[in-house]
Parts: sequence; structure tokens; C-alpha cells
Amino acid sequence: MKRRILPSALSRRLALDCEGLAAIEFALVSSILVFLLTNVIDLGIYTASRIQVENAAQMGAQAAWQTCGVGSLPATINCPGLGAAVALAVQSTSLGTNVALKKGSPSEGYYCVDGTNSLTYVAAVSGSEPSSCASVGNSSSVPGDYVLVEVNYTYASLFPGITIASTLPSLMTKAAWMRLG
Repeated sequence: MKRRILPSALSRRLALDCEGLAAIEFALVSSILVFLLTNVIDLGIYTASRIQVENAAQMGAQAAWQTCGVGSLPATINCPGLGAAVALAVQSTSLGTNVALKKGSPSEGYYCVDGTNSLTYVAAVSGSEPSSCASVGNSSSVPGDYVLVEVNYTYASLFPGITIASTLPSLMTKAAWMRLG
């Protein structure tokens, strides 16, 4: 004969049963921890990539100075190895060939420091070099020949759609300036 359990007795018995509770708690806690861990990993890689993109731009600007220096100014006109040297330098980071020069980079021009200590464009290198920075209110200063290197990198999230890093801008663009003369 089967023993019949009354509803109140069944609910009392289930309320006192603790078997499997640790597994349920572990499943709840571990799912939260996995979510946090994937965010930490993805944000860490995103931040490291941003640092590497900035480093790539700086390495490109330094390569322009090392390759062309003061002797062959303006560099974009008189230094035939400029583009290749800059392209090689920007791809020498851990991101490798995924870093690309922005279209029109490297670019060069004559710049002066204005009253707010900002670089201000004065003239293109294809024309004659300006004799002073009078146009920006600093007539005692001489314009400098600056090269600008801009790079692009597209970040791909490791966990697309589930981490904060996948909502951040995927296209990273950085620029670096170097005074050549």
C-alpha cells in the first residue's frame, strides 16, 4: 500500500531538504564571477591595444626623424624612404600588420606655437618656408617643420555582445607629432 503524503507535509519536507543547495549556490555565484572575469579580460586587452596603437604612432614619428632628419627637409618631398620607414615602424608593435597608417599620413607642414602654447598651422611644405610666426602673434619665433603620423586599428572584442568592451568604439585612431627642423 502506497503512503499518501499530504500537501502540507510535502511542502514541509521540501523546505527542510538541503540536498543540492551547494550546487545551486555555486551555479549562481560562478555565473556572476565568469561575467566579471570576461569583462576584466576584455577591458584589459582593449586598454593594452589602445596603448599599443599610441606607441605605434609615436614609433612612426620617430622613424620619420631618424630616416629623414634635418638634412633632407621637407621630408615628404626630399626623403624617398620616409613612407616605407614610417609604415615599417608603425607595424612593429605587438599588434603587427593590424595597425595601418591613416590615409594621407605621414603629413608635414610648418607650424608655430601660438599664445595658448598650441601648434598652429602656418604653411604647407610645398611652398616657401615662412620667415616668422607673426601670423599667430609670435613674431620673434621661427616656424618649425613638423611631421604628423596618424594610425588606425580596429579592435575586435573577445566576447562580443556580452562585455563592456564590445560597446566601446572599435576603431582606434592615434596621432603623433615630431619636429624635424
